[in-house]
Amino acid sequence: MAMSAATNRAQPEAIGGTRPGLSRLLRPVGFDAIDGWHDDDHAAALSCFRVTARRMVEKLYTTRALGIDAADLLRVARLALSQGKKSQGAAEYARTFFESHFIPCRIDPGSDKSPGKSGFVTGYFEPELPASPVRTSRFTYPLYRRPPDLVDIDDSNRPAGMDPTFRFARKTPEGLVEYFDRGSIEAGALAGKGLELAWLESPIDGFFVHIQGSARLIMPDGALMRVAYAGKTGHPYTPIGRLLVEMGELERENVTMAMIRAWLEANPARAHSLMMKNRSFIFFADTGEADPAIGPIGAASVPLTAGRSLALDHTLHTFGTPVWIATHTPLPWESKKFRRLMTHQDTGSAITGPARGDLFIGSGAEAGTVAGAIRHAADFYVLVPRNAS
Repeated sequence: MAMSAATNRAQPEAIGGTRPGLSRLLRPVGFDAIDGWHDDDHAAALSCFRVTARRMVEKLYTTRALGIDAADLLRVARLALSQGKKSQGAAEYARTFFESHFIPCRIDPGSDKSPGKSGFVTGYFEPELPASPVRTSRFTYPLYRRPPDLVDIDDSNRPAGMDPTFRFARKTPEGLVEYFDRGSIEAGALAGKGLELAWLESPIDGFFVHIQGSARLIMPDGALMRVAYAGKTGHPYTPIGRLLVEMGELERENVTMAMIRAWLEANPARAHSLMMKNRSFIFFADTGEADPAIGPIGAASVPLTAGRSLALDHTLHTFGTPVWIATHTPLPWESKKFRRLMTHQDTGSAITGPARGDLFIGSGAEAGTVAGAIRHAADFYVLVPRNAS
């Protein structure tokens, strides 16, 4: 099917009445209203979208609260996989593909009384750390597999009185209860159950692997293991950077991942109690030997692409949605503002709200330095699939 570049000037009202399930937070615009749209590498964006498209064809994602319909995304995903294979790397073809099959909608995270409020992005990465498959005198902190008594819950099976934000619980003979929190687990609640997946050098290393949700582990024999998110306890995520600001230990404008880690390492007697205030605890799965050319597996069950994969609040956003991110200022060590089309392929405990995102920067220490310094105001535009004609 031919695609017309005239769709670049799609009228905002094209959505009107055709998507009754869309959130009022989504305000339709034309592609010409998106600053930097024509300058992006749309071929790279389409390549990332196709990664998720292949997963959509195998298993449909769930439509989430903002109303981006997973079935509509699947229809466009099939087109992305079937059309223009010879033009897969052509930037003009890729841009026209997005303009022909989607309508951009700006996410307004404000209210009717304060419209136009900006969103916010941070960065994350895949750490690369020394590790051991067994406990040794050097490697003493465990990463745990998902326990067999951890179950997913929603409104259909959540016990009466349990916090409605909990999406996981512990199965017991008496019924479902809250799972052990970080403090209980690190005090030994899971010890002796054979759930240890790998061992790290320090609790601080483990804490930051939990924050990132994945890692490449270098074993003593040089073998590489990649671990990825496999579930969590369900307890709310508490950012310890915010606590350090409230304690007067760090200035708000200086809170970066590097600064937080430096404080923890410089204050070992206080570090443990501070980390325990984040009750959320993450479980991992071994995804096999780490291929440096392929990113870690995100929550959407696809490998992440550096600079193109985006983590969003998965209670609101549907996996596979293309999202345009435009920061108000350049990212660290860059001269131009970040303007890029990304794909929602991951989520995280700290990522809450319609216009709150985490940019996947890549793997290793260099990516970590950049990711840890990203705290930027940004505008969010989701691409909503057009009605089938």
